[in-house]
Amino acid sequence: MIYLYLLSGLFLGWSLGANDAANVIGTAVATRMVRFRTAAALCSVFVVLGAVLGGAGTTETLGRLGEVNAPAGAFMVALAAALTVYGMTRLELPVSTTQAIIGAILGWNLFAAVATDAGSLAEIVSSWAASILLTAILAAALYALFRAVLRKVRIHLLALDSYTRRGLVLVGAFGAYSLGANNIANVMGVFVPVSPFHDVRVAGLFTLTGAQQLFLLGGLAIAVGVFTYSQKVIRTVGNDLLKLTPLAGLTVVLASSLALFLFSSQALEAWLAARGLPTVPLVPISSSHAIVGGILGVALVKGGRNIRFRVLGEISLGWLATPVLAGAIAFFGLFVLQNVFSLEVHRRADTVPIASPATAPVTAPEPAPRPREMGPPGPAESGPAIDIPRAEPGHRPAGRTFP
Repeated sequence: MIYLYLLSGLFLGWSLGANDAANVIGTAVATRMVRFRTAAALCSVFVVLGAVLGGAGTTETLGRLGEVNAPAGAFMVALAAALTVYGMTRLELPVSTTQAIIGAILGWNLFAAVATDAGSLAEIVSSWAASILLTAILAAALYALFRAVLRKVRIHLLALDSYTRRGLVLVGAFGAYSLGANNIANVMGVFVPVSPFHDVRVAGLFTLTGAQQLFLLGGLAIAVGVFTYSQKVIRTVGNDLLKLTPLAGLTVVLASSLALFLFSSQALEAWLAARGLPTVPLVPISSSHAIVGGILGVALVKGGRNIRFRVLGEISLGWLATPVLAGAIAFFGLFVLQNVFSLEVHRRADTVPIASPATAPVTAPEPAPRPREMGPPGPAESGPAIDIPRAEPGHRPAGRTFP
């Protein structure tokens, strides 16, 4: 039955690929520097690699927000997020999958009467705002740097076109890897506590954990979404918000990819912590937030002209509506599963096994030794014989007094 529940996670992965692939390859395809099929194939390969190799960090943070502890509950949480993302995709809006899954988890917390970890929620929400600001700053700085270099180093137009094309391919691969590492938690994170998979040794070379097998399935679902439905959203991100030149497109994808990588790299976090430096929280951020922040950063360097604020307003409304809609769908869906289909959508605390720290076994205290009697010895007891010398008449042992 658990394998049927995973279908909603695969649906969510497909929806993420159909929507968020535009954030990685949209500018390259929209500027016609890379063909769609080439960009989609590149994105698919690296998004799977990122999901399997680097998806563990953000999944842990998502689990602290709300650990969905029943397979039917995980199914509905993923389905609510997927339906929300799919609906926004049909409207050709770059919706945030991260906001959809967060809203759905909050809906489960509300239905199950489970307290939401306020610290984790604040960390995730603040990271959304930080990712927009960080990507805008990175994009503005990179774009200004690239323009300054090109003014000093005169490059033939055809050579510049070739370099930009290659740069978009490399940056697209990096962006796809970062997208898979950061956003796979949105697709399969809720299924990790109820995963049906066990660790598998592959050809004696490496081990795929149960969580990594989930991430592999989710990554493949994302890849299918990239190929089948992402072209419509690419038009919105690549052209409708701001007309991008190839150089600007390269800058935006690079800046957003760096932001996704910073918020998902466990190796970077460990490196910073080992040197006593402040670390970047490992939280799933919205690639839509990042890409829009990058476009706005480039636009500011250009003087803020040609931004289509109507499109920006529509995207912002989609961001606001996403968590509310996903939370409502999750809440009512859980109600239907529990009361109509009699499925367990959450487990009470007294029915969920709680791992306790290992403690030493408690043993009964040994009985106190009986006082030795001063009479003639009784019959021999079982066990090792003890030879107790008898005192001779009239002889008193040294150091012992008698009344």
